[in-house]
Amino acid sequence: MELIRGLQGLKPRHRGAVATIGNFDGVHLGHQAVLRELTARARELRLPATVALFEPMPQEYFSPGRTPPRLTRFGEKWPLLAAAGVERVLCLRFGRELAEMPPETFIERVLVQGLSVRHLSVGDDFRFGKERRGDFAMLQRTGKIQGFEVADTASLVLEGSRVSSSRIRAHLIEGDMQAAARLLGRPYSLSGRVMYGDRLGRKLGFPTANMALMRKLPPVSGIFAARVNGFGEPRDAVTYVGMRSVMGGKVPVLETHLLGYSGDLYGRKLTVDLLQRLREDRHFDSLDALIEQMKQDVQAAKAWLAAHKN
Repeated sequence: MELIRGLQGLKPRHRGAVATIGNFDGVHLGHQAVLRELTARARELRLPATVALFEPMPQEYFSPGRTPPRLTRFGEKWPLLAAAGVERVLCLRFGRELAEMPPETFIERVLVQGLSVRHLSVGDDFRFGKERRGDFAMLQRTGKIQGFEVADTASLVLEGSRVSSSRIRAHLIEGDMQAAARLLGRPYSLSGRVMYGDRLGRKLGFPTANMALMRKLPPVSGIFAARVNGFGEPRDAVTYVGMRSVMGGKVPVLETHLLGYSGDLYGRKLTVDLLQRLREDRHFDSLDALIEQMKQDVQAAKAWLAAHKN
C-alpha cells in the first residue's frame, strides 16, 4: 500500500482513482463495508482503491483538547486499511490551508487535478471545505461536469443501531469489550513499541512490557485479560491501561504482564488485544495491597482466558 503525504505528494502517476474520504477511526464493520464496495468498483474500473483521510482529524483541529479519544492512531489504521484491500492512502494534513479552502477548490485540487477521480464514495451527510459549504449535492453536480461518479455510502446497522466510532467508543468507556468487538469485527487493540520503564513490576514479581501509546488519551482504562501479538504465537496476558505521572505531567501507558513468559521484549512492536475488563483502575495505599491485588488480577485473567480460548 502506498502512502501519499499531503497535497504536495500528489504526482501525475496518481491520476486515475476510485476513492473515498473520511476519518476511518477504528476501521470498524461500517468502514469495512464501504471499503468492500470501494475495492469492488476499483477492480471493475481497473484503478487503485484510494482512501483520503486527514491528520489531525478536523474536529481535533477545530476543538483541540475537547475531542473524544481516538479509537485508532494513524499507525494503527494503516495495517487495517491494507488488509481491507486499499492500495493508496492520501493523508492530508488538516491545518489552516484546508480549513479555509473553499469546497470548489478542494474538488479541483484534490479530486480532479490530483487524483483524477473516476468514482467517489462518501456519506450523503459528508460536508467539507470552508464553513462546511461543500456537500454531497455539490459533489454530484461537479461529477456530472467533470466525468466522475459519486455514490453515497449506506450506514451499516447492527443490533438495531448504526455502527459508528462514537458507539464503539461508548462501549469501550463502559468496559464492554465484547460489544465493542462485535462492532469492530475484531477485538479492540492497542499497539506500540516496548520501552524501558521503571522496572517496578519486576521488583514486585510481575515483570511487564511497557509501551508508549503515543496518544493523548486512550478510550479505555483499567485492568484487562488480554492476548499479545507480535512475536510468534499470541500470548495470554494481563494488561494495565491508564495514566502515569512522568516529569510533572501524566502520560497514557500500557503495561502488560505476559503469563508464563520471561524473555526480552525491548524494542519489539506489539499489539495487545484487550478482551475483558477485569476491574477499573484504582489507587492502593501500600505496596502490599497492590501486590495482593495483582495476584488476584493474574488469577482472574488466567481463568477468563482459559474459558475463552477461541
